[in-house]
Amino acid sequence: MAEECVQFECVIMLFDIFFSISQTPDTSGYIPSENEMFSNFFEQVELADELGFGVGWVAQAHLSTEIQKRNNTPVVPHYPGEVGLCTDFFQIAQKMFSRTKKMEVGSAVLSILASGGPIAIAERVGAFLALHGMDDTEERRLHIGFSAGRFEFMARPYGIIPRNIVEEAAWPALRGQIFGEASEIFLRLLNGEVISSNMIRDTILTRENFRSDEDWEKVQIAAKEFSNQNEVTEKIEIPHRYDFEEIKTIPQNWRRDLLNLVLGSHDPKLQIEVNKWRPVQVFNLSITPPHIIEETHERMDENYHVDGGKWNRSMMPRTIMVFVNNEDGLSSEEQSIAAKEEAKAALNTYWSALEGTIDPSKVERASDNAVIGNVEEVAQQIIQRFDKNDKLMCWFDFFNHNSERVQRNMKAFMDEVAPIVNGEK
Repeated sequence: MAEECVQFECVIMLFDIFFSISQTPDTSGYIPSENEMFSNFFEQVELADELGFGVGWVAQAHLSTEIQKRNNTPVVPHYPGEVGLCTDFFQIAQKMFSRTKKMEVGSAVLSILASGGPIAIAERVGAFLALHGMDDTEERRLHIGFSAGRFEFMARPYGIIPRNIVEEAAWPALRGQIFGEASEIFLRLLNGEVISSNMIRDTILTRENFRSDEDWEKVQIAAKEFSNQNEVTEKIEIPHRYDFEEIKTIPQNWRRDLLNLVLGSHDPKLQIEVNKWRPVQVFNLSITPPHIIEETHERMDENYHVDGGKWNRSMMPRTIMVFVNNEDGLSSEEQSIAAKEEAKAALNTYWSALEGTIDPSKVERASDNAVIGNVEEVAQQIIQRFDKNDKLMCWFDFFNHNSERVQRNMKAFMDEVAPIVNGEK
């Protein structure tokens, strides 16, 4: 059905699942051990395969969130525990494929600025698929969601830091340009090309790259000082971040039909640029505004690489937090009330961890981007909010370490909610 939806309009809504493996206190304050976290995760993976979820997406993390709080400028100073335990997606993916029969596997999302950068990661993708695709009958794809990474501290030890006063002044805008450079390297190596850094896009900063005149003027002043020039310039060229002679990754002859790429960025220019090299789909978060989603579909309909076929809404998975309550012994009304209480507790815990305070307005907005209630309510919320051709990436383990309950919720969703959404009940 998933392949059919790539070429034609989907006639049923498709459902993927998102696993966070986030070792942080849940609403009760409980933090499982690392071993318990992984054990719970694989139980949920096996059930997700049995229930018929299409792709199991795994959150990617790098380095300790807890330790980064000691840094001079911590990114998430209040976040207790570890934001995620999947620091080597390829080992996790191999285990997931070995323990499932139908479900495909994806990274959500892999930072190509960390863990050695785009060259190292391109080589690992090829090596993984060379082994995964040795059996000619293998059809399950590896989905690589890739981005610059949500938390900047994870890429700093790999040299993704300002190299001079110009880069320091330009850093918020420049980091996105570094990701653009890395993306081209990554994609062209995955194509099997022989490349060198002088074949890769140049980075030239202009006013267009900055949010305000003031930000741009700071960079111009820094560039003037750095180059000892008398006049400010309207274009500032930044040397390549990655400098190398001709390279090509090995293995070379792995099955590229088993790879699906998804960009974790809502930069319109970058979405178009990456599709010059090969088919690259797009991720979005549950908090992405509806107008941005529709604009992205329109843009991708025009710019999606021809080798990927016709663009379809299912190619941009929609992340939703699922708070469904179908617990025995409760009436429908009691299930509804309990689900709302569970959602509020989880979202309060999240914002407290992320920012150190609970902002009621942010909790309310997050609730608007979740589905909450008994099975009938959750089904109706999905029907009302989403297009029938969307694919939903369902997040059940959001600040919930009760694996038995998480699995009951997964089962309630696929056995009760999904059939209502698709008109089967």
